[in-house]
Amino acid sequence: MSAGPAVVRVDPGAPEAELRKLLRRAAEAAAAGGLVVYPTDTLYGLGTNPFLEEALERLFRVKERPPDRPVPVLGSSAEALERLVAFTPEARRLAERFWPGPLTLILPVRPGTRVPRLLHAGTGRIGVRVPGHRVALVLIEEAGGVLTGTSANIHRRPPARTAGEALEQLDGRVDYVVDAGPAPLGRPSTVVDLTAEPPRLVREGAVPRGELERVLGRRLAP
Repeated sequence: MSAGPAVVRVDPGAPEAELRKLLRRAAEAAAAGGLVVYPTDTLYGLGTNPFLEEALERLFRVKERPPDRPVPVLGSSAEALERLVAFTPEARRLAERFWPGPLTLILPVRPGTRVPRLLHAGTGRIGVRVPGHRVALVLIEEAGGVLTGTSANIHRRPPARTAGEALEQLDGRVDYVVDAGPAPLGRPSTVVDLTAEPPRLVREGAVPRGELERVLGRRLAP
């Protein structure tokens, strides 16, 4: 893109009707395969339609991301994410306790669901979560219930905690930037792989290991 992205500034505390009106065009763009930088509770994310292969190809080009790295997906609810992945009983317990919030669960692609191979890099697994950020939830819901949630940065460069930090890296490469102020937590989500036995702690982020193990009633593999 030659021109810079459209910047949408929103107040997370605004009435829901106002948020939906402000975010509708960005959500429509993301649903159609555009790229939208948006705030989450952890960091700023880069959203597009996870079901569109050409949208994912563009996302990988923009981020300069290797094709062997799966892309996480954020949902407006656990029910929305069930279109993509199969929940285990342990996944449901963790989701009920920590969602919306900074916990990513790696789960198997739901049998019979057709998603681009690029989304899961051929692994058959997708990392999913429901973010604890009002603006993100409204945007994702307006976009159809799910959006990619990879961090809004160039591969191997620092993740963005603000819209400005995302723009420093992605200006001219994306279609919309939703600016709702700094991401509240400013650190990545915790990632747990529930396709492993025992479940494996892939990354300890905003949710501590001990809290996860208390809910599961067993230890996580390192």
